[in-house]
Amino acid sequence: MPLPDQFLDELISRTDIVDLVSESVRLTKKGNSYWGCCPFHSEKTPSFHVVPDRQMYKCFGCGKGGGAINYVMELENLPFRDAVVVLARRAGMPVPEFGGSAPGARERRDKILEINRQAARAFHRWLNAPQGAAGLAYLQNRGLSRRTRTNFGLGFAPDSWDGLITELAAQGYDKRDLLDAGLAVSSKDGRIYDRFRNRVMFPIIDVRGNVIGFGGRVMDDSTPKYLNSPDTPVYNKSRNVFALNIAKGSKAGRVILTEGYMDTIALHQGGFDSAVASLGTALTEEHGQLLSRYFKEAVIAYDGDGAGVAAAQRAIPILEKAGLKVKVLRMQGAKDPDEFIKSYGRDAFAKLLDQSENQVDYRLAQLQKKYDLSDDGQRVAFLQEAAQLVSSLHSAVEREIYGGHAAQTAGVTPETMKLEVDRALKARLRKAKKQQERRDMAPASQLQPKSRGLRYENIRSALAEEGLIRLLILEPGLIHRMEGVTGEEFSSPLLGRAFDRLAARAREGLSTHPAVLTEEFTSEEMDHLIQVAAQPESPVNSGRAIADYISVIRSERLLRGGGEQGDELLLAAQRNYQQKKAYMEEKQ
Repeated sequence: MPLPDQFLDELISRTDIVDLVSESVRLTKKGNSYWGCCPFHSEKTPSFHVVPDRQMYKCFGCGKGGGAINYVMELENLPFRDAVVVLARRAGMPVPEFGGSAPGARERRDKILEINRQAARAFHRWLNAPQGAAGLAYLQNRGLSRRTRTNFGLGFAPDSWDGLITELAAQGYDKRDLLDAGLAVSSKDGRIYDRFRNRVMFPIIDVRGNVIGFGGRVMDDSTPKYLNSPDTPVYNKSRNVFALNIAKGSKAGRVILTEGYMDTIALHQGGFDSAVASLGTALTEEHGQLLSRYFKEAVIAYDGDGAGVAAAQRAIPILEKAGLKVKVLRMQGAKDPDEFIKSYGRDAFAKLLDQSENQVDYRLAQLQKKYDLSDDGQRVAFLQEAAQLVSSLHSAVEREIYGGHAAQTAGVTPETMKLEVDRALKARLRKAKKQQERRDMAPASQLQPKSRGLRYENIRSALAEEGLIRLLILEPGLIHRMEGVTGEEFSSPLLGRAFDRLAARAREGLSTHPAVLTEEFTSEEMDHLIQVAAQPESPVNSGRAIADYISVIRSERLLRGGGEQGDELLLAAQRNYQQKKAYMEEKQ
């Protein structure tokens, strides 16, 4: 059964969206609302708008919007029911039993999390048992203490096809459960066996302390070197970061990004408790946004080889867009942080951290390596490419400083470099202006939903439909002026469904806040409905506005209905007459 409407109303009323969002986004009050950088996409200029009197948020950059429930769903990658449970616990409200349109989804997530927890316990136990001797020796040879192994829950998967399957079968879990959790694999002939075998195991733990997946490393040169859990209902490698559950509590103020589990763990053991690693994938925008919730500065400590340099170059703009100040660690005499600490000690690495390069100087240095600056042609090419890099900086002061650095490197005057940077900046601004002009030249497209699957077939009718929905949200008591109107008359199926649902709630005296639609509408649909609700609308003269909206909706519906040509002409004439009459009345 679905959640009681009264429960949802109370949950929404007891959740202050400003307080909720402030837990993960730095908000600044402007007038009667709040602004901050969006947690769902990378940006430097705040476009994320929180409106307390409507208890909703809207990002004017990526288009996401909703109420408290949507926010938790998007931020934590949770289904509706789990998000409701999170908010209910936060508000101190007991959650009634409920089923709904996706029966068993919450139970499935809970089951996978429990399976992962039991698997982590088994792996850790095996590491310290006779069958884990090889894994234990490997970790000891890498210099990891017993305390570190315990803190990170490290383990070992035996060299067996069904060691974990057998272990968890004794606890009541079958092979299909392990397939669901990504801990087992099915062969082409239907045989099911353990995914992880003869590997040192690294449990992946989210910021709430749940074991959501695993990484397994071989102890020799066999491949693949690392094997990671696949995406499951509880795990997405692009949205989670290894060791963030520990690093988020660090007082260091800066996050240290490494390329792998071992580097991260070695840094923690050395006292650098803000180290993290991405999970078998390149750094993503989601990773950047996640890290920006806990840190203001990031130091990239990737390996010094070609692959590490390329990865650092890709990571820099992602982290900058997320609002982090970025520096890059340049190591000499060691290939990675683990090796550096073993060779030179903790204090040497701490000094290296404090001397981390500004990301712009780092990128200029990498750029310099591409060119032979003793050759005039290559020197010109270097300066032109450096000008493109420097022109992308937002601050004029930054452009002057780093332009000067590039000029000094190439042996030209700062004034000459400034001319080249200004030329590149003007070209960049011209391109941006043309793109904006193209968008402005198509105003009708601005009225369309961002998602192509929700496009309006009749914009005039849809705008009137939006108006009715806004008035119903602002003042549910206006439903008595809308009697007889149904969503079937709407040109937009989405707006029709939303109107019918809100109208039904209004008749029952319940809230018509858009957030109450969350369970029945997709995230894309909710984004657009919040966009609709955010548009200006005044309940003043609402009676006249409602009559006008209904008139437009019904006349447009008749025109769409495919009647005889004479009827269409008559309706068009009637519409023109009504418009002229309304105009004359306004003039008077």
